[in-house]
Amino acid sequence: MRSVVGALLLVLVLGLPDLLSPSGLPPAAAAPEQPVGVWPLEPEPEVVQGFSPPPHPYAPGHRGVDLAGHPGQQVRAALAGTVGFAGSIAGKPVVTVLHGGRRTTYEPVVASVTRGDEVAAGDVLGRLVVTDSHCFPGACLHWGLIEGTGAEEEYADPLTLVGGGPVRLLPLWRDEPVSARTPWAPPLERWRRPVDSLP
Repeated sequence: MRSVVGALLLVLVLGLPDLLSPSGLPPAAAAPEQPVGVWPLEPEPEVVQGFSPPPHPYAPGHRGVDLAGHPGQQVRAALAGTVGFAGSIAGKPVVTVLHGGRRTTYEPVVASVTRGDEVAAGDVLGRLVVTDSHCFPGACLHWGLIEGTGAEEEYADPLTLVGGGPVRLLPLWRDEPVSARTPWAPPLERWRRPVDSLP
């Protein structure tokens, strides 16, 4: 019996650090990462279409997000960096900003910056136009984020720079279920809290 208890204690002691985050909370309840960038449009825009990466480089997908805007609206750098491109690609005006091992893209944007310019987060890159807008006849900014360089490049969700992006699921309850005989509640009495104990 002692060997079984000893083995259980050893598993608990060795496995406990893996179950907890550095904050001491379970991983699902750990605080989300803090945003590191700013919205490229002000005020904070509506996301018209979200990020939907392709399964492989040549497949269809939405390699960025579309943000609702209006013609002539100022477009700002989401992060500090260096302008890597400011010009036209297949007739569409595009600005790209390099941030070390990643880059952000903004289109359709008529640039007020030139290649090599240093920009801070929030600096104006140019103005939004309707040309080839994903929201035509309206105007919206297609904002992209690419991580890595060369063969290691991978599209990422730019909303992660401003606190958006993938949803992080948290537990349904913290201590015990708060369900009070709702139709979807499990039928087991041990999962139910008496109605008179609800706040």
